[in-house]
Amino acid sequence: YLWAESEMASQSEVIDRLRASFRSGMTFPEQFRMTQLQNLLSLVEENEQLIQDALHKDLHKPKFESVLSEIQITLNDLYFAMENLRTWMQPEYNIGKNLATRMDDCFIRREPLGVVLIIGAWNYPLHLILLPLVAAIAAGNCAILKPSEICQATEQLLAELIPKYLSQDCYAVLCGGAEDTKSLLKNKFDHIFYTGSQVVARSILLAAAPHLTPVTLELGGKSPCFIYGHIDIQKAAKRLCWSKFFNTGQSCVAPDYVLCTAQTRDALLPALRETLRTFYGPDPGASLDMGRIVTPRHWRRLMDMLENSKGKVVIGGESREEDRYIAPTVLVDVQESDALMQEEIFGPILPILTIESLEEGIDYINRQEKPLALYVFSDETSVVTTVLNNTSSGGFCGNDGIVHMALPGLPFGGVGASGMGSYHGRWGFETFSHRRGCMNRSWLLERVNVLRYPPYSDYNLGWLRWATTFKKNSWGGCSVM
Repeated sequence: YLWAESEMASQSEVIDRLRASFRSGMTFPEQFRMTQLQNLLSLVEENEQLIQDALHKDLHKPKFESVLSEIQITLNDLYFAMENLRTWMQPEYNIGKNLATRMDDCFIRREPLGVVLIIGAWNYPLHLILLPLVAAIAAGNCAILKPSEICQATEQLLAELIPKYLSQDCYAVLCGGAEDTKSLLKNKFDHIFYTGSQVVARSILLAAAPHLTPVTLELGGKSPCFIYGHIDIQKAAKRLCWSKFFNTGQSCVAPDYVLCTAQTRDALLPALRETLRTFYGPDPGASLDMGRIVTPRHWRRLMDMLENSKGKVVIGGESREEDRYIAPTVLVDVQESDALMQEEIFGPILPILTIESLEEGIDYINRQEKPLALYVFSDETSVVTTVLNNTSSGGFCGNDGIVHMALPGLPFGGVGASGMGSYHGRWGFETFSHRRGCMNRSWLLERVNVLRYPPYSDYNLGWLRWATTFKKNSWGGCSVM
């Protein structure tokens, strides 16, 4: 691969150019940020067909899924940021004060971090680059984008379009493989935002450590779908199939496996068969709505997992290596030690594990690493609430799958092994901002301030403790002024 920026421009030259732009302050004004967001909006709106074509070439994505999960989610985040940018940029004055600071001007400023690096992933190669970019622009940063080299059509399209629409002094796209990324990570950045696997995330952290660079990691994990209690099985089957097999199961928030009782499983299987036939017809491989596995290597990985599983295939199982096709596949009699349960599946394979009680299901979930998402399907509110209150996950959705990540008002991110940090909407703005605590002191109330000057005395210490306390009604005031 060649660097999209220029064959002649080195990584360090590009970074230096962006850093000089940042230090000039050109990204700080609200108008500059708004103009860049509007230009990014135009990029998406004016090139929708080119985007769809690239995604189809890379992943065989149907138009419906490309528009919904790549284009519209990006547009919605842009609309949300543009609508709220001025409010987000305002200093925050709702700060708790004590008597000693009652006359002072205390506030929090959100300030840009500097030059940030955004490393995207291949499964949603557009929105996993552009949504962090929306946040970085809104927060006033310069940004280098490193799209996934696995989706070459989308990578090259981004490298072509970004310089045409956004300021080349502040934003750059660098394309390349794993070795190029390793080289890029040797440079100092003010924040690194990475979406991808846990294995690569460890390398990102090691590379960031010498520079003490803060990092946001959007990873994944085995997100469970816990079906328990009374449930409309037909509706559950439709929502489960859609969220699992959307993008051919190549979603970090896709339900990775199902937990349910044997009775629920036996009722669910016929509903899943019927739903899959309705969605994709008798031969899903011939359906225009079924995508493909991204590369032969990823296809082989999934087939190895399936072939090594001791579970019983009850739906699907068909595959074709020549076009990287794997049919929507459901397995039963899967144990915790099974090959399918050792790592995130990231494909159209759905194992069903059985439990006998709500408590057993919760215990199973809590024995695993904390997932990026947790789904509970039940008509019983008490079941949903009990699981929510007794588990931990990056995100949570009751009675549906993956749709929670499309709402800009909700933070999206992992916890524990599924990631650190969050974004979308205001949360992305906060990720790419430094919250600077500021105090401008008044020359008034010097009678209080002199209490802190030497020579020290217990008498002055007592009065100072009283003046600086936040205990309610200690001085007849309120902690928030």
